Amino acid sequence: MADISHGAVSAGKRNNRTALAGLCLALGMVGLAYASVPLYQMFCQATGFGGTTQTATDNPKGLIAREMKVRFDSNVSHDLTWKVTPASPITDRIGAVDTVNFVATNYSDKPVTGQAIFNVTPEKAGVYFNKIECFCFTEQTLQPGQTVDMPIVFFVDPELDTNQELDTIKEITLSYTFYASDNEGS
Repeated sequence: MADISHGAVSAGKRNNRTALAGLCLALGMVGLAYASVPLYQMFCQATGFGGTTQTATDNPKGLIAREMKVRFDSNVSHDLTWKVTPASPITDRIGAVDTVNFVATNYSDKPVTGQAIFNVTPEKAGVYFNKIECFCFTEQTLQPGQTVDMPIVFFVDPELDTNQELDTIKEITLSYTFYASDNEGS
């Protein structure tokens, strides 16, 4: 009989360990699910994956002779009553800090809050595109009929010139998609 009860105790301990391991695994998966968005965002910002740009306070690396044309694009979600006109393209030396303005107008009869997400093409250039100031960092509330300039201050990192994969790149496109915020009219 001692062997049977000892086997039952061992099986019980194994079942408890298995249940605990399963619970830890489930909790770990839930934690990863919550952390996946910020972790993915950190990965994209560090690598420029998916055309994710960088943020900076200035350009400490200076200018180089190579020029780059930067085009701007805007798309507005159907649920946002704004018209957004992108900035005109500019061509400047790589490393130059430039300021451009998008122009947004609220065609609604009520305050509307929106925000923008962005990407850069070609995607490999995203890691070299640095924004110093951008309307995309915060939600924007426009009053009925209000038109505002939405500035972007940016530069293309001169390190781009050392990436042989980007030797033939002559232009970069910064594209924004505007959508209504959950904080509508705040």
